Amino acid sequence: MSKLKLTDVEWGEFNLIDIFDIKDGYYNKKPPLDKDGTIPFLGATQNNNGVTAFYRKETIEKWDKVGNLSSKDIHLRFFPGNCLAVTNNGSVGHIYYQLQMFTCSHDITPLYLKNYMLTKELAHFLIPLLQKSGESFEYGKKWRPKRMRKSKLMLPINSQGKPNWQLMEDYIKQEQKQQAQRIIDYYEHKLVELAGDVVGLDKVEWKSFHFTEVFQGIQRGKRLTKANQTDGPTPYISSTSENNGVDAFIGNETGVRKFEDVLTLANSGSIGSTFYQQFEFVASDHVTALKSENADKYAYLFLSTVVKRLEEKYSFNREINDTRIKREKIILPADKQGNPDFQYMSDFVKKLELDKVQEVLEYIYIYQNDDHS
Repeated sequence: MSKLKLTDVEWGEFNLIDIFDIKDGYYNKKPPLDKDGTIPFLGATQNNNGVTAFYRKETIEKWDKVGNLSSKDIHLRFFPGNCLAVTNNGSVGHIYYQLQMFTCSHDITPLYLKNYMLTKELAHFLIPLLQKSGESFEYGKKWRPKRMRKSKLMLPINSQGKPNWQLMEDYIKQEQKQQAQRIIDYYEHKLVELAGDVVGLDKVEWKSFHFTEVFQGIQRGKRLTKANQTDGPTPYISSTSENNGVDAFIGNETGVRKFEDVLTLANSGSIGSTFYQQFEFVASDHVTALKSENADKYAYLFLSTVVKRLEEKYSFNREINDTRIKREKIILPADKQGNPDFQYMSDFVKKLELDKVQEVLEYIYIYQNDDHS
């Protein structure tokens, strides 16, 4: 089969209302939260496939859209799965494929495909096209169902001028297969590379070391206020526990401290958060850069999990200042000479990665032999 190209396809414009059954969302006010719910509640978020909570069926049946105990419109509260859920407020234009039954706020517009069975592949094709249709709407101009019913959508068409659903599905299957092969190629190469490095891990002795015995460079970053930051390509690492410590991307070149190939340790804020930074970055005064001349990427990853345990000892009111960090000790594998065994640390993490690579490859092999072959 020759490769499908969207540039070779004829496209046509359609009214959204002719393609989808456009439903109104329901809740203006969430019911009281359940701890053991199984039914997804969709809201105006760009995370977690739109899910903001889970509810029990009984709770949804009990509470109406404005927070009253009522079951008069209970049939409007549950939405069948196999649809596209569009965020019409807040994170406007975010669209998610929903496979199972759900309930939702009025900030969500469920779309059910007419005259054709929606598949996961078809959903992946339609989502960016729908986002294109709704890109003119933002927080101040909500893409509510009334406006959506007047919106239009561009789709590939067949010789009769109707949506070419089969082509859309086939295109996504083609792209998924090619992407899976690229992943296989990468991980098979990685598998060979790691297997050559990791022969076996012998038993090892553990020993307590001062930070200064492990890290030859221990230096705090430099204060840079938000007001003085300029936009740019360089990661700015601060005391966040998310995104590998990246707080922003800046262009400042003077009055800053740059590092690379180090660990960053949050000395305040999310105290103890530790990440390996392979590439050049700017460090805020809320992180301390830890440099070891003997550690490679894998040894650093090993060290990061050990150093992170400092968060159990310190808190927001007890920061890790320069004096304290140099007095700290960590327990690490030791070689026969009693020094930190960086080779063992590196091999240990490589072995973990090797096991994960094998798991990934097994999954993709099964995936490829499924309906996507």
